[in-house]
Amino acid sequence: MAEHGKAGSRAEVTEIALPPADTRRWVISRKAQVVRAVETGILTEREACHRYDLTPEELSGWRQMVERHGVRGLRVTRLHHYRDPQA
Repeated sequence: MAEHGKAGSRAEVTEIALPPADTRRWVISRKAQVVRAVETGILTEREACHRYDLTPEELSGWRQMVERHGVRGLRVTRLHHYRDPQA
């Protein structure tokens, strides 16, 4: 994985298992796996949303947070920190 936690190469994704389709508890690592899979073409956005029952906005939000802040941006408890520079 890249130094700042950005989505990695296709080879990195194929070496990791995707989260189970029935995942309901979204920890950082599982979100990052899905983002990596979409970014590298393992899954399309549509496939990821369907498989994991995500809205396109939710998946887009995860991708934006990884792009802007690395995997650390996926922490729900820290979301306000990244969205509000005054926090």
